[in-house]
Amino acid sequence: MASTGFAWPEGATLDALNARSAGTLMEALGIQFTELGDGFLRATMPVDARTHQPYGLLHGGASVALAETLGSSAGAMMAGGNAVVGLEINANHLRAVRSGTVIGTARPIHVGRSTQVWEIRIEDEAAKPVCISRITLSVL
Repeated sequence: MASTGFAWPEGATLDALNARSAGTLMEALGIQFTELGDGFLRATMPVDARTHQPYGLLHGGASVALAETLGSSAGAMMAGGNAVVGLEINANHLRAVRSGTVIGTARPIHVGRSTQVWEIRIEDEAAKPVCISRITLSVL
């Protein structure tokens, strides 16, 4: 795969991202950062009692929590030491999932000095799309 020309800041690590999740919603939902690649950040989330809605399906809100976690974490790494906050997030839920693990991948659309836009694609273990989300961040 060709390089995207996108570079994470020096010192960005999965260990640091996962350590920041202790005692948060991310820990409660079982979200784990798994890959910091060339132009993307990836995390997984289990589909189990923690993330189900009453009908035994992955809760749409859990998908949005995974998407916001990925987009905000990626954005914070690119903010040059500044904080980021979400201005808007949307999600299109495409496929029901009852069990297993979903994998979310965040990719930058726009990384500016005052705003950022990230696209997050969530897939099931068979790489079928579950949710497509986009988050807009304000860099403070």
